[in-house]
Amino acid sequence: MQTTKDYIRNDLTRAAEELFFKKGYLGVSMREIAARAGVGLSNIYNYFRSKDELFRSVVAPATRGLEAMLDEHHGRHGHDILNMCSDGYYDFLVNEYTDYINRNRRLLAILLLKARGSSLADYKDSFTRRATTIVKEYFAEMKRRHPQLRTDISDFSIQVHSVWIFSMFEEIITRDIGPGDVPKVVGEYMTIEISGWRELMKI
Repeated sequence: MQTTKDYIRNDLTRAAEELFFKKGYLGVSMREIAARAGVGLSNIYNYFRSKDELFRSVVAPATRGLEAMLDEHHGRHGHDILNMCSDGYYDFLVNEYTDYINRNRRLLAILLLKARGSSLADYKDSFTRRATTIVKEYFAEMKRRHPQLRTDISDFSIQVHSVWIFSMFEEIITRDIGPGDVPKVVGEYMTIEISGWRELMKI
């Protein structure tokens, strides 16, 4: 039955998440995951072809969330950059990032700190490269809409923007900033970010 298959897949994912969080990708075997989930070792391969596929499934909510925010802010349907001047923009960003961090804290720890040996070991770097290309295209579109904007921002500065976001995630996780304190930390970070971009682009 499909319901039974879904239960087993979920059990495997939960067991893998717990083990990856404790031991990291390299420290966990498929045999260990199967035992933790109460599933036969041969049966686990009916659901996941490899440990790497299972790892990617575990952290998928975190990676999907990041991709969605990148598209929301700078993709084809990104906000107009002049929204940065609106009163609600700051609150929107703080709430969005706070919610994302608090929902995905454990998965972010696995993705950013425990992924060595997996195909996502360089996720931060690959995401940063992709984000830089998308943001440059976004800036070009904003320049077309608003010719007065200064959009000749260096690739270096655009890349650093993404690196800083990941650094914020990692610091919140490793310093064990509680969920209730995340809005203050994110708010301070966003104040610096928004002010900096507004000054650079003369918005």
